[in-house]
Amino acid sequence: MLQKIDVLNKLQKVRKKTFSADKLLENYKYLLNKVDAKRNETILKLNSKNNEAFNVFNIDKIDANAIFHISQIKRICADYRLRFLDSANFINPYPEELITKIHMVESLHNTTLCNFKIVAPYEAFKQKKADDPLLFAPMGNGYYHLIHKWGTDLHPLRKFKFWAFKNVETLGFALAILSILCTAISYPLFFNREPNFGYLLMLFMFYFKGVAGMFFIFFGSSGKNFSEYSWQSQYDKIR
Repeated sequence: MLQKIDVLNKLQKVRKKTFSADKLLENYKYLLNKVDAKRNETILKLNSKNNEAFNVFNIDKIDANAIFHISQIKRICADYRLRFLDSANFINPYPEELITKIHMVESLHNTTLCNFKIVAPYEAFKQKKADDPLLFAPMGNGYYHLIHKWGTDLHPLRKFKFWAFKNVETLGFALAILSILCTAISYPLFFNREPNFGYLLMLFMFYFKGVAGMFFIFFGSSGKNFSEYSWQSQYDKIR
């Protein structure tokens, strides 16, 4: 009578003919240690101060959608008040998928990446709060290769929230709009007659000087800078 086959028993016999259980465990531990060593090396590079070296990629294997120019990065940083800094300034823990993605890119291009940069809100560089960080590796000549995106997406109104702080022009325009609104609302309180251009202009200038003065007192005393000038600064205030 034929006996039933114990698959586990057969598998153990095959293993015994090739490698012992102890040998397989030893090999597995070696691989784990090797992976851990590579992972620790990558984290060390992410947390190290970077130099100006750029990375070499295999041009035939580059994903065109992952390439960005410094001018494009600057525009996004200015629009959404983000920072573009060395990864060493990022204090949040790195997710495992980021480390894996770095190793995948290194394997694909047969290279070792370095000099990482991160686009993220300034808060992500000073407290444990990660909103939509982007990790880049420089390619030279102002071009950067996007390695990975993680975290939560930015608030949909973030661009509107910080639009006035983009540069001097947007600030002036925002103050003018605010002064016009104040003029339109308060004109009937000061004048009973029909709107007159001279009176409107006088009231507008009164509000504009007042609003601009109060803004620069509070904004200037805080030491903040416009987004177009602070997007690569590791400091929250003008230095």
